[in-house]
Amino acid sequence: MTNLVKHSTRTPLKVANATAEQAQARNGQLRERFPPRPPEPRWLHTTQSLEETLRRLTAPPFLPVANATRAGRRRGVTKVLRWLSSLPGDTWQERWTASGVENRPGAAWVEIPLQWLREHGPSPSHDREDLPSGLLMLICGDVIRPGLPWMLTRTHRYLASAMAEIRDPNGFARLHQLAAAGPASSRKDAQIAATRIATILACEGGTIDDITVGDCVELVDTQRQVHARGGQKKVDFYLRLRALGVFPEDAPATIRAFGLALGQLSIEELVDRYRIQCRPVRDLLVGYLRERQPSLDFASLDAISRTLAGLFWARIETLAPGIDTLRLPPAVARAWKEDLKVKKRTVTGPDGKSVEVSSPRLNAKDELMRVRAFYLDIAQWSAEEPARWGPWAVPCPISDDEIKKAKERKRRKARMDQRTRERLPVLPILVSTADRCRRTAADLLQAARNTEPGAVIPGTDPALRTALAPKAAGHLTWAEETSGRRRNLTYEEEEAFWAFAAIEVLRLTGVRNEELLELTHHSITQYRLPSTGEVVPLLQIAPFKTDTERLLLVSPELADVLSSIISRLRGPTGAIPLVAAYDVREKVWNPPMPLLFQRGIGSEHRAFTPTALRKLLINALAATGLTNADGDALTFSPHDFRRIFVTDAIMNGLPPHIAQVICGHKSIDTTIGYKAVYPAETIEAHRAFIARRRGSRPSEEYRTPTDEEWDAFLAHFEKRKVSIGTCARAFGTPCIHEHACVRCSLLRPDPSQRARLAEIRDNLNARIAEAEREGWLGEMEGLQVSLAGAEDKLAQLDAEQTRRGTAVDLGMPTFAQIAIRIEEPAP
Repeated sequence: MTNLVKHSTRTPLKVANATAEQAQARNGQLRERFPPRPPEPRWLHTTQSLEETLRRLTAPPFLPVANATRAGRRRGVTKVLRWLSSLPGDTWQERWTASGVENRPGAAWVEIPLQWLREHGPSPSHDREDLPSGLLMLICGDVIRPGLPWMLTRTHRYLASAMAEIRDPNGFARLHQLAAAGPASSRKDAQIAATRIATILACEGGTIDDITVGDCVELVDTQRQVHARGGQKKVDFYLRLRALGVFPEDAPATIRAFGLALGQLSIEELVDRYRIQCRPVRDLLVGYLRERQPSLDFASLDAISRTLAGLFWARIETLAPGIDTLRLPPAVARAWKEDLKVKKRTVTGPDGKSVEVSSPRLNAKDELMRVRAFYLDIAQWSAEEPARWGPWAVPCPISDDEIKKAKERKRRKARMDQRTRERLPVLPILVSTADRCRRTAADLLQAARNTEPGAVIPGTDPALRTALAPKAAGHLTWAEETSGRRRNLTYEEEEAFWAFAAIEVLRLTGVRNEELLELTHHSITQYRLPSTGEVVPLLQIAPFKTDTERLLLVSPELADVLSSIISRLRGPTGAIPLVAAYDVREKVWNPPMPLLFQRGIGSEHRAFTPTALRKLLINALAATGLTNADGDALTFSPHDFRRIFVTDAIMNGLPPHIAQVICGHKSIDTTIGYKAVYPAETIEAHRAFIARRRGSRPSEEYRTPTDEEWDAFLAHFEKRKVSIGTCARAFGTPCIHEHACVRCSLLRPDPSQRARLAEIRDNLNARIAEAEREGWLGEMEGLQVSLAGAEDKLAQLDAEQTRRGTAVDLGMPTFAQIAIRIEEPAP
C-alpha cells in the first residue's frame, strides 16, 4: 500500500506538464490568427547600388540642420557602406548578415567595422562616434533590417526621434499627440513605448500603420528570451498602438492575452490533462462530460473533470495498472478511498531538503459524491441508450452511507461560526486601522511631494528623505530611510487605499469576492420611490453564483467609499478607464469595462485579481497585530466579511428572509448557516419580532378594510399637498396647528416654492411692524411665531442647497435627465 500511495502522488506532476503543454498549444492557435509579418529577403532600398544608397542617405531628410550632426552622419554612412561593400552578398541585408555583427551584443559591434577601417586606411579619432550614426541612418533608411534579439540588447537613444524624422513623421506625430493627452507622469513611459515601436519598424520595415499584432507579440517574446529589461513597459507600446487604431477590431485588448492564461480548454483537453492509459474509459469520461456540459458553467465542468479524470481514474490506474472496467475490485476501491482522504504535497524544509507533508482532505466526501453521481448517471442513461451506456453500467463502489455529510456539515458550521465569533468583535479594529493607514500614507506621500529632493520629509520619525530614482517612472515618489533602504511611497499609498476600499465594500455589502471584483461604474444606479419621488442610490450586483441579479441599498458610508474610488479612477476626461479583465474561473477575457477595482501598472490599467485582493487583506491585518486563540496572526478571507455581514444584520433585527435576498442565496438555510447562532435562537428572535410588531398595532387593524376606509386612506395622501410643500403627518391624525402650515414642523418645504416662502416672511415682517405701530399687542405674538416658522423653513431649504453643492457626483443621471417627457399633441 505504501508503494501504491507513493506512485499516486506523482500524478500531479504529470498533470501540471500536460496543462502547460495544452495551454501552449492553444496559445499557438491565437498566434496563428495574428502572425507577425514574414521576413522579406529583398526590398527596394537594400538592392540599390553604393552610389544610389549613399546619395539618398546623405540628402534630406537624413541630414539635419545642425552642422555637427550632419557631418557625423555623412561620415558614418560613408564608412559603414564602405565596410559592408567589402563583404559577400548581393544586397546590403545579405552583407550585414554575413558580417557577424549581430553576434556581438550591445556596443561591441563597433569593433568589427572599426578593425576593417584601420586595416584599409587611416583611422580618424572620431571613427568610433561616426559608425553608430551611420548605422542609424542605414536602419532608418530601410537599407538593412537587423534582427530583433540584437536590437533588444542595445540602447537606442536616438532611434525613435530619427524614425520620426525620416521614416514616418505622421505616425510618430499621432503617437506624440496621444502621449500629450495623457498625464504628465507617463511621458517617460511614452518615450520608451516610442522606442519599442521604432524597433519594430527597424526590424520589420514599413510605417506605424503597417505594424501588426503579431509583430508586437514577436517583440515581447524576444524580449523575454533575451531577458531585456522593461517590465510593464514591455506591453505599454501595444496599448498605444491599439489606441491609434492600428490593429483590427478583433485584436485582443491587451497583449497579455497571448500568455498561458488563454481561455477554456475543450472537454478532450480537460480529460487529457491526466494522461489516462485506458482509451475506452477516456472516451467514456469525455462523453459523460459532454452530456453534462449544457447545464454547467466552465468552472463546474473543470472541477468535475479534475475529480473524475484526476482524483478518480488516474489514481485507479496507478493502483491497478491495466484496468479497463468501471467494476472496481473491492481492494482497489478501498485503497482509493483511503488515498482520497489525504492530500500530499512536497515542501522544502529548513535544511533545504524536500519533505512530503500530508493533511486531511476536507472535501473528500464532495469528491466521492461526484464519482457516485457519475456511476448513477450512467446507470440511468443506460435505460435510455443501452447501446451507448449499457456496457458501462455497473454497481457503484460508493455506498449511500459513505457520502452522508451530517457530521461534516455540523463540523463545518462549527468552524465557520468560530471564525465569525473570533472576527466579528475585532472588525472595528481592522476598519479603523485600515482607515488610519490610508490617511497616514496619503499624508506622507503629499509631504514627500512637497519636499525638495534629498531633504528630510517633515513629521517623519525615523527620518525619511526624499530620494531620486532616475530610472523610475515619473509619477512615483520615493523616500530613503537612514539605513539606506528605499521606499516607494506611491505604491504604499495605493496599497493602503485599496485595502481600505476593499474592506469597506466587503463589510458594508456582504458581496462575494468575485462580485466585488466585477463591480463597475455602471453598477451604481438609482431608484425613485413611487410614493414620495425620493431617489434612492442602489448598487447592482451582476449575476454570478446563482445567476440572479440583485440590487443593494447604498448606505451613506458605502456611498462615501464609492465616491472616493470613482474620484481616484477618473481620467483627464472625467471617465473611468475601460479594463479588459481575465476571469480566472471561466478562463475567458471579459470585454473592456469601467471596473471600480482597477489600478494603474505603468500606463496600463489592470483589474484586481483574487490573489491581489487577498494580499491587500494580509497586509492590512499585519498592521493591526491581531492574533487568534493560538497566538498566530489572525487572517481574514473575503468570505469572512460575508458571514460577518449576515451575522451582524440578523443580530440587529434584520429578518433572515430579507438577509437572504440581500446576499442572493437560493435557500434561506444557507443564510441561516452563515449566522453564528443556533436555530432555536433564530426562531425565538423571529417570534419576538412578530410579537413586537403585532403588539404595536391595534387588533382592529388586522381585518380587510372597507371601500370607504380605503378611499379615505388614499384621499389622505392627496390632501397632504399644500402651497409651500408637503405635510408629513401620519394617516388618520388631525392637523395640530389648525392648518397653519408655516408653523408646523411636519411640513416638508418644496425648494421650488422658496420665493413664496420669502414673500410670506416679508409679509409677516410688514404685519408685525404694523401691529407695533398700531399697538395691536395681542396679534404680535401669533405673528412672531409664524415668522419664526417661515425663517426655519427657509433655513432648511438653504441647508439642503448647500449640502447638494458639496456632494460628490457618482455619475448617476439626474431626475431631469431621466424624467419622462410628454410630447405635445400634434395640431
